[in-house]
Amino acid sequence: MTGQVITITSGKGGVGKTTLSANVSAALAELGKKTIAVDTDVGLRNLDIVMGLENRIVFDLVDVVEGRCDLSKACIRDRRIPSLQLLPAAQTRDKTAVSPNAMRKVCDDLRSLCDYVIIDSPAGIEGGFETATIGADNVIIVVTPHVSSVRDADRVIGLLESRDKQDIHLVINRLQPEMVRRGDMLGINDVMEILAVDLLGIVPEDEYIVVSSNRGALATLNPDESPAGQEYRNIARRMQGEEVPFMTIDDKSNMFQRLFHMFKSK
Repeated sequence: MTGQVITITSGKGGVGKTTLSANVSAALAELGKKTIAVDTDVGLRNLDIVMGLENRIVFDLVDVVEGRCDLSKACIRDRRIPSLQLLPAAQTRDKTAVSPNAMRKVCDDLRSLCDYVIIDSPAGIEGGFETATIGADNVIIVVTPHVSSVRDADRVIGLLESRDKQDIHLVINRLQPEMVRRGDMLGINDVMEILAVDLLGIVPEDEYIVVSSNRGALATLNPDESPAGQEYRNIARRMQGEEVPFMTIDDKSNMFQRLFHMFKSK
């Protein structure tokens, strides 16, 4: 088995990167793919909480890197979905505990165990960014339709391209269609024109995400209650090459066209 390693990252925190990592991992597993979600945010782990697995952690990523256990002992199997596992980050160490070279080796070892390795990266370009992306075959950028988020994502994309990471996709998160129609929020076309990478998903604002994240109850397992949960499933299907229609919005005003020139002139 040779699994794909996919890093999910963002230009800033608070855009829903960890929630996306957890739910897309679960959606891939639901489709029958052996999937291991990996938290690389050493010292600030949250993926275990979102997945509802925080009480089952014995070993973690740092334990693997430092040789105290092997991957099979550190990975936690999700009892709800047999083909889903979590490799948690350490909570009591800092990001220097896992070097880029050590993470590359972990990624290589994980490939032989599953179909997909989904890496939840620390936000931003400091700390563990290089570590989280060094072993990735593909990178997914999560952005919200706000100017600050798009600006930061633009910088992250530039860094990835400078490191020869060419397979980059975009997920627009927390989109509010009515605000887009009023011209009070960046629309899909605005974001796509600025960032110029392939679109993988458009996740609507959904209050169920707050409830499910707090409970460790993955939204992708309740798509009838959660529009975002349905889109996480759609993203997983697109990752496997299936053609799934995107959300459509009447986004013709293009009042933020000036942003394109502002970004590209820097």
